[in-house]
Amino acid sequence: MTTPWPTRRTSRHPLPPHVAAPREPVDPARIGRRVVRREAKGMDTGAVAASLEEARFDARQASRYEDLADDLRGPAELAEWERIAALLAAAGPGAVYDPDVDDVVQAELAADAAAAAAREAELREAVRIAARANHLQVLRDLGTLDQAEPAEGDEAVRDELTRRASGYVQADVDSWLAHALAAHRGHYRDPAAREAAASLLTPPVLAHAALLGELLRLVPGADADQLAFAARLAATEPEAVDALAAFLTRACPVTGHKPVSR
Repeated sequence: MTTPWPTRRTSRHPLPPHVAAPREPVDPARIGRRVVRREAKGMDTGAVAASLEEARFDARQASRYEDLADDLRGPAELAEWERIAALLAAAGPGAVYDPDVDDVVQAELAADAAAAAAREAELREAVRIAARANHLQVLRDLGTLDQAEPAEGDEAVRDELTRRASGYVQADVDSWLAHALAAHRGHYRDPAAREAAASLLTPPVLAHAALLGELLRLVPGADADQLAFAARLAATEPEAVDALAAFLTRACPVTGHKPVSR
């Protein structure tokens, strides 16, 4: 397959992808609540009431200073002391505070665990995408990209390659994906994957695939060079190319044939 411009040359053995682990954002209010809970553990109603009064005093003092107007931790600590005081009051005489049986605390811990798991999954996916992008780049350098089988998630890999190219469209990668989608190669053999591609690939790639599918149906055995015009048309007029593909389907219908569309 020809490409509109030379592909960028990179090392034959790229360095392993480095992806920074996503960090939990700093939340002063959350920090304040955690500090209060640690201090309040084991306190009875009287001890919590004393700490609450101290927190209220600190809040009155802080209100006198303009530079503390945006402070989030202080108000959060005061609100947490108030919540714990109310919790113990409702529990009755002799109650002491235990964060391990505090429904609010346990719900936050569960949410934190779920968020941490999501960040870990996001990191693993980013590493996978970076590694796959490196692999496809090597194939481009070797001139064998067209022989590669597309895999699940290559739509995100396409976006990663475009990001690395500072937003420039990677015409050879787009053409490779369009041909694979039209020919139902790789994971595009699965109808669900082809259906999902409609929301994952750009309109020009989808239009290119739709037209290729019809042209290959009408002219079996046509090679990539003969159909290079389809990529140029799709890049400039994707909606018109979609309409042309649909027209060809109506003009020469085939039972069970469904063109790739946006």
